[in-house]
Amino acid sequence: MTIQSKIARGSAELAVLALLEERSLYGFEIAKQIEERTGGSLRFTMASLYPMLYELEKRGSVKAQWEANPAGRDRRYYSLTGKGRKELQPLRREWKAFFVALDQLTGFNHA
Repeated sequence: MTIQSKIARGSAELAVLALLEERSLYGFEIAKQIEERTGGSLRFTMASLYPMLYELEKRGSVKAQWEANPAGRDRRYYSLTGKGRKELQPLRREWKAFFVALDQLTGFNHA
């Protein structure tokens, strides 16, 4: 089941920061990893992903670096900064609390 874009949009920052915690990735690779790891439930277009990456870079949460690609165009790799690492844990706690609250309200565990 694909999650509606309104819901998915809010989770994009957490998804991207969590992936970049593991290793540096370029934009298409980020979108591909999110789709693969969620079994296709979360999908982000490049048109929605890049503005968020630029905003994260502007805030200092990620840094970007161009790297040569022998197979074609150079790629802009994104990596998590120290600031981004510090933001990730509270963000995870906040989302976890949100899901707990939503479960209490809707009874997901009992469905």
